[in-house]
Amino acid sequence: MGDLGFQLAGSATTIPRLGVGTWAWGDSKVWGMGSYDTSLTEDTIGEAWRASIDMGATFFDTAEVYGAGESERIIGRLLAGDPQRAAKVQIASKFFPYPWKINVRSQLLKSLRASLERLGLEKVDLYQVHGPVSLRGHGALAEAMTAAHSEGLIGAIGVSNYSVRETRSFAEQLSKRGLALATNQIEFSLLRRIPETSGLLETCRDLGVVPLAYSPLGQGRLTGKYSATNPPPSTRTFSNYPMEKVDEVVRVVRELADAHEATPGQIALAWIMAKGAVPIPGAKNHDQATDNAGALKISLSEEQVARLDEASLLKAGGLSNRFWQHG
Repeated sequence: MGDLGFQLAGSATTIPRLGVGTWAWGDSKVWGMGSYDTSLTEDTIGEAWRASIDMGATFFDTAEVYGAGESERIIGRLLAGDPQRAAKVQIASKFFPYPWKINVRSQLLKSLRASLERLGLEKVDLYQVHGPVSLRGHGALAEAMTAAHSEGLIGAIGVSNYSVRETRSFAEQLSKRGLALATNQIEFSLLRRIPETSGLLETCRDLGVVPLAYSPLGQGRLTGKYSATNPPPSTRTFSNYPMEKVDEVVRVVRELADAHEATPGQIALAWIMAKGAVPIPGAKNHDQATDNAGALKISLSEEQVARLDEASLLKAGGLSNRFWQHG
């Protein structure tokens, strides 16, 4: 890692220390786009896109299942409509290995080509296995990724929500084929530290794998926007812990935010970066994107990181039963 970010193993691609998650872009069932959140439109998404890139958050993560491909279509339109910014970005997408996809090689290539068509790209910078749910072994999945790589359709290779054992196994299978595992996308925040306490972050460091942290703000809970008296919408199930406990964490985050003349969200994101992970918060408009990217300017001291560690929810529960839609 350097000030400019991380080079993804097995590729020439470098991503910044902070990116953008695009689950909400086009997913009306979960996020709105005309239901509870009427402020989210393709125009506001475009504002978020431009502001993120202009401030250095040039890495965008999407997936075929986000809005049944609509997130990728929106990104495709943004790429086509703004060639100057398009030249600066890195795009990641994901293959969801539904258990019934037994011929995983052909299914992955089919899904990948469909994603590339929606994105309007010939190649995606990072392609990830969207969760450890396949009935096929890691060897079959690695072979499928190898085929996509040999056809020049993908740059780096990643996984999502893989455990320590699964990460090591998949990396080993790729290594046998002359390739490297570049990323593991996980839920990681001050409200969910299991990736750190389980040894997963250390495993990633050992293997040269970049951890990508989704839900880094606990779906808005760490921004100070919500509280026990003003809880988030019921659809926001990630980091769904008692708000009384979340309020205690946010109190410490606010204190450090005041010291840095920053926002609570920026402190929460800076803490993740201090742990060696790349947070990929969502951004629905210009202001959210600007606030997120402002975290790139913040450097926490060891003492401040330790204080946040102490305030965090160390023993927060297991994976959401909807993990596969997001990470």
